[in-house]
Amino acid sequence: MAQSNSPSQKPSAINIVFVGFIVVAVIFAAYTNNMEAVTEASFELAKTAVNLSIGLIGVMALWLGLVRVLEAGGLMYTIAKVLKPLMVKLFPDVPATHPAMGAIILNISANMLGLGNAATPFGIKAMVELNKINPLKGTATNAMCLFLAINTSSVTLLPLNVIGVRAAANSENPAAIWIPTLIATLCSTFVGVSVALWLGRRSKKSEVAPLESDSIAEAENTETEAEGFEEPDYSHLLYPVGKTSQIIAWLFILGFLGSWVYGVIKAGSLGGFFNQDFLSHWLMPALILLIVTYGVGRGVKVYEAVTEGAKQGFNIAISVIPFLVAILVAIGMFRASGAMEVIAKALNPITSLIKLPAEVLPMALIRPLSGGGAFGIMSEVVEKAPDSYSAFVASTMMGSTETTFYVLAVYFGAVGITRIRHALVAALLADATGLIAACFLSSIFYQG
Repeated sequence: MAQSNSPSQKPSAINIVFVGFIVVAVIFAAYTNNMEAVTEASFELAKTAVNLSIGLIGVMALWLGLVRVLEAGGLMYTIAKVLKPLMVKLFPDVPATHPAMGAIILNISANMLGLGNAATPFGIKAMVELNKINPLKGTATNAMCLFLAINTSSVTLLPLNVIGVRAAANSENPAAIWIPTLIATLCSTFVGVSVALWLGRRSKKSEVAPLESDSIAEAENTETEAEGFEEPDYSHLLYPVGKTSQIIAWLFILGFLGSWVYGVIKAGSLGGFFNQDFLSHWLMPALILLIVTYGVGRGVKVYEAVTEGAKQGFNIAISVIPFLVAILVAIGMFRASGAMEVIAKALNPITSLIKLPAEVLPMALIRPLSGGGAFGIMSEVVEKAPDSYSAFVASTMMGSTETTFYVLAVYFGAVGITRIRHALVAALLADATGLIAACFLSSIFYQG
């Protein structure tokens, strides 16, 4: 029989957050006579969660199919070996050549380039692979917590979506937020990684004792298997590669580079490059083309690999639905009750100290809970006055923070993690750092 102080008997952080949102929403709605709005929000957000998950199926199927091309071609294995010194230090519990390493790197790279749709499947793939070497199923490992902290605070090289909104609103310099966003995400990443590593080391000793003997044996077996890990066999997805295939692959790459140069020239300048949202239109097709080209050059049966990986993407997207429904309904009820507005008004005197405009405060509070809600507020602020200080702060903040609870629900939900340990603390501290840094840097870089 499990001991009463075992990890499974303790309420998880996500459980406390979920219950807290529901309880506060109902009590506040009863006090303000706003129960009808809360009721409607609970049904509406449940539908939204399912629609999001269904919409995710296509994206997941496509990108996990493309990931399978990279796996079959050996790219993830190669990248993991090249970056072994850094990755071993950050993720000492994960074998250096494990597929999770490659997926983590691809996720981070996609986030850095602002490819949100591509980053999510890579991130879920990484969680699935990390869960394969998880000695205690249902509980997040230190590697999972660190990966979530990196993901929610990842350095953003090109905040394309935000630049696109500013350009559409006819801002004089839509790319002006680029440098402050980059610096803010560097700060948030440093804090997120530092906190995750520190809490991970602290919890290592305390997590071993409660394990039952069978769990310990399972963990030892898993570690033994991980230590002897070898590159997966994808021979059924490969064909004998010859010089012709490699020549074709290089011609594809050269053709792409030529068309890219032509597009830049046609844009007229780097300003036009950003103002016309050129990058946001080119990066995704370019990434797909390069993956397919790589597969051809490495002798991968590209179509077979894509369809095989797509099956996994479909199953993962479906498995996320229960977790997404739970967290989005709780958040929706909390917002509909009016509690969010009260908190925003109460915090206004404090937030004014970090030069956070009152009209941007609701976005700051909603950002960790709802990406769509935060994006809507940011778009509204930018649309009203695209070159105002409020629009600059909102834009920088949007590119410097992440939808923490959504990421936790999707990534951990994909592998059935219910005990998230210190992942939430590290992610929220990283978000707070990004928010404060965005306000501070905006006051420096804004040219009114």
